Amino acid sequence: MTNMEPWAKEWLETQRSKGVKCLEVKQRKEKYYVYHSTTHWDKEQKKAVKTSKYLGKLDQELGFVESRTEEKAQSKETPPPEVRTVTEYGNSALLHEVMKDLRPLLIEAFPENWEEVYALSMLRVNNIVPLKRAESSWQKIYNVDSIDPDLSSKNLSKMLHTVGVNRDGQSVIFKSLLDQSKQLVYDLSSMFSRSVSISQAEKGYNKDKIQVPQINIALLCSADTGLPTMIRSLPGSVKDISTLCNSILEIDLHDKVLLLDRGFFSEDVFVFLDKLKICYLIPARRNSHYYDTRIHLNEHFRYHGRLIRCGSRKCGDKYLYLFEDQVLLLEERNTLYNKLDDGKIDRAELHKAMKKAGRILILSNRKMSEQDAYELFKRRESVEKMFDTYKTTLSADRLYLQDDESVFGHVFIAFLSLYAYCKLELLLKKAKLNKKMTPTDLLFEFSKVYHINFGESGKVMEVPKKIKDVEAKLGLNLFPT
Repeated sequence: MTNMEPWAKEWLETQRSKGVKCLEVKQRKEKYYVYHSTTHWDKEQKKAVKTSKYLGKLDQELGFVESRTEEKAQSKETPPPEVRTVTEYGNSALLHEVMKDLRPLLIEAFPENWEEVYALSMLRVNNIVPLKRAESSWQKIYNVDSIDPDLSSKNLSKMLHTVGVNRDGQSVIFKSLLDQSKQLVYDLSSMFSRSVSISQAEKGYNKDKIQVPQINIALLCSADTGLPTMIRSLPGSVKDISTLCNSILEIDLHDKVLLLDRGFFSEDVFVFLDKLKICYLIPARRNSHYYDTRIHLNEHFRYHGRLIRCGSRKCGDKYLYLFEDQVLLLEERNTLYNKLDDGKIDRAELHKAMKKAGRILILSNRKMSEQDAYELFKRRESVEKMFDTYKTTLSADRLYLQDDESVFGHVFIAFLSLYAYCKLELLLKKAKLNKKMTPTDLLFEFSKVYHINFGESGKVMEVPKKIKDVEAKLGLNLFPT
């Protein structure tokens, strides 16, 4: 009632003074709607469930205007039977489970519109749901937490703008996720856009070396948990190294290790990170002079069955870790001889390239074992897959975004969806089901469990045996017994 206009507040207080109970006034922009709201204990869910019945509108001049549906219902001697509503329960319960740790953070970060943020990000975990279909998509799934988001496309457009400019609110989420990680992977990708009103959509070279209007996306992920931890959108013309510097200044990486790819290999980056006392690990470019440093491959280990010869050496204030993958060595040697046979390289070029065949050189300012350094390096591969998933979600509404602020909000919503998707992947991996199904498969199977609503009571329909077995392997308890 804090934001309610005085005349509306006075009407509600008058009704309560007359002994009218369970009235609730909900505000949607400048309009007020009156509901009869109660709670009842749901034995199957084992929690209190809120039930709201729409009564009518509240007008400053006319007062309470009863809904036509309610008028018709009262005019009949025999009330009509309750309309039975069937919604998808299983996939909704699963999504609420993987996003439950985000909910209190969202309430803290975005108290005015957290329900819309929560609902839209949940809808986009599995499908590219544009704003115009969000409201109807939400009505199809069971509302486990009994929240009441306004998912009209007009309100969601406003929400994206509001959330986009609230970087402090976003930082509440990022900080909590960063605190859970010790090893972080940083990567950069881009999103194509031709909107003339988005100043961030600047021309820059994509991976295919084609200059197009694009927005750069910087993603920070946890190598410990396998979950995304922070996202930033940046002008498309900004170079990789510049994005890294600005992103690092926004977060606290004390006592963490930052994993980067070859695109960030630069003496300027080393100086910048050393100055901030940030530990880093980065593979050298193939043309780097560090490859000329003599390192003996005296040690070895096996990684996923592949023999890796290795050695290390300190060079100034840096530690150099050299690896020779025996499978990769044979593949690259074969490729080089094919190029020689095709006349693409000569004998001198062959001899020079053979010295680096199958080898990977990694630089760091932290001393560690060769195997630890290699395994940290390999964890970067999961980020590339994560980015592919993220950009699929990001493609929703990208043509309809009208300003930079909406882009910021859109990028953040997609980040939350990616977080939930990755949590589903981790559940499948832990249960050793990741080779049999994807998160998309899992949500599809669980969508076959429905909930039937009979007015003030409801019931979860029968759960197929296959889904019960999967639920048990995942270690969840989503369905009433």
